[in-house]
Amino acid sequence: MRSGERRPAAPLRSAESEPGGVAMEPAWRQQGRGRGRGQEGQGERPRPLQKDRPGVPAGRGAKTNPGPAKGESVQSKFEEIRRSNQAAALRLVESRVSSSSSDEDNDDDDDDGDGQRGRILESTFTSYTSQTGGDASALTRTGQYLSDMFQSGALTCLICIASVKRTQPVWSCSGCFSLFHLPCIQKWARDSVFLISSATDEDFGQKQHPWPCPKCRTEYPPSATPNRYMCYCGKLQDPPADPWLVPHSCGSVCQQELKPSCGHTCLLLCHPGPCPPCPKMVSVSCLCGKAKPLPRRCSNKSWSCQQQCGKLLACKQHTCTQPCHTECPPCPRVSLQRCVCGRQTAERPCASPRWTCQQVCGARLSCGNHTCEDVCHDGACPPCPRSVSRSCPCGKTKSSLPCTEEVLPCGDTCDRRLSCLKHTCSMRCHRGSCETCRQEVEKACRCGRHRKPMACHKEYLCDAKCPQTRNCQRHQCRRKCCPGNCPPCDQICGRTLGCRNHKCPSVCHQGSCYPCPETVPVRCSCGSSVLVVPCGRERSTKPPRCREPCRLPPSCHHRDGDPHRCHPGPCPPCARPCLLPLPGCRHACPRPCHDLVLVRSQQVQLAGPWEQPAEPTFTKKALPCPPCQVPIPTSCFGEHEVSPVPCHRQGRFSCGRACGRPLACLNHGCSRECHLVTDGNQCEACEEGCAKPRPPGCPHPCPRPCHPGDCPPCSQMLRQRCHCRISTLYLECRKLTAADEPTRIQLGSCSNQCPKELSCGHRCKQVCHPGVCEETCQQKVKLRCPCKRIKKEVTCSLAAQSELQCDLVCKDQERKASQVKEAEQQAALEEEQKKLQEELEAFEKRQQRGGRRSKRRGRREEVDEEQERARRWRRRCTTFLLLPLGGALLSAAAYYLLSLA
Repeated sequence: MRSGERRPAAPLRSAESEPGGVAMEPAWRQQGRGRGRGQEGQGERPRPLQKDRPGVPAGRGAKTNPGPAKGESVQSKFEEIRRSNQAAALRLVESRVSSSSSDEDNDDDDDDGDGQRGRILESTFTSYTSQTGGDASALTRTGQYLSDMFQSGALTCLICIASVKRTQPVWSCSGCFSLFHLPCIQKWARDSVFLISSATDEDFGQKQHPWPCPKCRTEYPPSATPNRYMCYCGKLQDPPADPWLVPHSCGSVCQQELKPSCGHTCLLLCHPGPCPPCPKMVSVSCLCGKAKPLPRRCSNKSWSCQQQCGKLLACKQHTCTQPCHTECPPCPRVSLQRCVCGRQTAERPCASPRWTCQQVCGARLSCGNHTCEDVCHDGACPPCPRSVSRSCPCGKTKSSLPCTEEVLPCGDTCDRRLSCLKHTCSMRCHRGSCETCRQEVEKACRCGRHRKPMACHKEYLCDAKCPQTRNCQRHQCRRKCCPGNCPPCDQICGRTLGCRNHKCPSVCHQGSCYPCPETVPVRCSCGSSVLVVPCGRERSTKPPRCREPCRLPPSCHHRDGDPHRCHPGPCPPCARPCLLPLPGCRHACPRPCHDLVLVRSQQVQLAGPWEQPAEPTFTKKALPCPPCQVPIPTSCFGEHEVSPVPCHRQGRFSCGRACGRPLACLNHGCSRECHLVTDGNQCEACEEGCAKPRPPGCPHPCPRPCHPGDCPPCSQMLRQRCHCRISTLYLECRKLTAADEPTRIQLGSCSNQCPKELSCGHRCKQVCHPGVCEETCQQKVKLRCPCKRIKKEVTCSLAAQSELQCDLVCKDQERKASQVKEAEQQAALEEEQKKLQEELEAFEKRQQRGGRRSKRRGRREEVDEEQERARRWRRRCTTFLLLPLGGALLSAAAYYLLSLA
């Protein structure tokens, strides 16, 4: 084993825990118990009996099961015994080194020695606290010191800042139990006493000054300066270095008196640090003493029966109502209490019944001339202060006068010593203090260089400054008029100590400064485990191992990160899925956590081939979540179709079709390509006119552009004929279309008489109306006979049914009229025949004179003349056809027409 390295100490066992109370010897000294044997009683699992484990030998030296024939080779027996020993060793390892979880196994693999020592300490304290009622709070300091002893290089001398090795003589402080090298603490004690005496003692070395502990500042007298190397319990001088014992321990029972003092001694083996609580069993009663005594551990012997105390309090009026306890508290109630003199009464707390009323006593003193001037008091008044023997102010003359008379000065010289203690007061006897000594004397300065006459009460100090160097050998004295005994340097050293954290707080001194007296706790990340090291060693000291779960907030967004143990430095990278909501969607990121990812830094471009490329550097950086790839069914802008789109590209798209959304008019659809409708991108405005159907009978289109909802009522005027088609009426279109049939008929009437004629020929008597007039004409008409001679008035509607016949007179007149008419016709025919004959003869004559026609007559005149003759002939033929022509006349007419052709 290397020097300075510590072996794990054997478990500390109490002497009382063994049968008979005898102290246990080290494991290697016990008879029949080696390093790997005889540890059944220390927590090892019981071994199964040999009969329960067939096929496994009992161990070295035990008889094995009946084997094969005698010819079995020695090699097979050796292998069987070897396997048995391996199985026994494996069981021992499992019982001692078994861990509670797989994580502990991983941690123990890193430092198996520390883990094994921690388990030994834990098992030791578990065994000890099981005897003290299970309270392990008092063992914390002891466990800390034992843990420091086990760690290699953990114990450091705070004076020389070097590791305390197991073979070096040491001294342990009784206050903080820190270990120091024996030569270091001796030098520290000598230097401390020298510095204190040189700074405070005028006569150096005449007083015995204590020296403090470098760590806790516990003071020790000079006689307690260590001069011998003793074990922890102080029994053995120069204890040998035993590899199976705690370093600097004698290995025997401590037997130091326990604190608080209970009359018992420590039962542990010689150990560093404070002694644990007393584990003895004592029979004690409760705190109030009412209950019967019970067996209790001496360190935890105080117990309460929880009954009401009932003791009479100090006020002598009330009883204690608190549960069982040791000393009753002051009475918390209030009662009427008299003052000390008994003049006044007031409500006062029972806990403080004595009080004064702040009134002057005023009672007559025993002299009968003066009154007591003391404030409220009890008992008798003091005697008169003037009734005793008195003297004059200077004290030379004494007299016994009544208390009513004053003692006058004696008139002699005062002669009392002045403050200079060299001269006396030259004034007459007077009251009060004497004046300052003003006699002039020749005084020498303190350094003895100059002399000067001056007042006696003044001190003469010259202005010469001392050029000598003080004991620190760094600063001059510079004190005015120094007598030569320059005081120690009163300046603070102020040099930076070896810890590089503090400055030397001592006064200026020679040589190197003492090590920093401060200690720094080196804590684990969660602060549960603490390791106290000298200031300056915290930078190189590894944080103590902690079994608590890591309390650092996770560096990523997971609130409950992967559970792991407390550790120095940053937490390991999170291996859980990210599961953060991706930006712009509600899906969670499926990739592993990437809040802190090692990213390679960008390489600086080399200036040329002569530069060597630097090693790549990595920085922790939070990477953004990748785009979401979850397919999302997304519709186009116009919702014509639905297609799966990746979530990070989630957004509506144009499908190329016509938009088709209803326009603001709600009558037509948008004809633009499929587009997104926003505040700044709306569908096109409808530019068509209103094409909604008009109310029945309205011929006018809607004047508004295409619009939603119903069209407004038509306000245009209609021009139409009345029912009788005579007058022109101007009507409002909405009135006409909204009117019912009777109102419409009324609006279309001009209110005049109908001008239509009935079938009978009379005018309709109704007001202007639609449709056919009624045929029941009521007008009076005259009905005549066929010859028009007889007449009669009847209703027009009945005239068609009535008929008036001619009588005989009418027939006679008709015959006569027909005869006259025939005679007139005959005469007319004859006249016409005569004229035709004449014209025929004239025509023939013209035919005969055709060659002798005058050439001077124009062709136009001939045509006109022929046309005139043709017209006259046509008129005559028409008249002739209306008459009953005879055969001869017809033949003449035909002849004439043929001639014209």
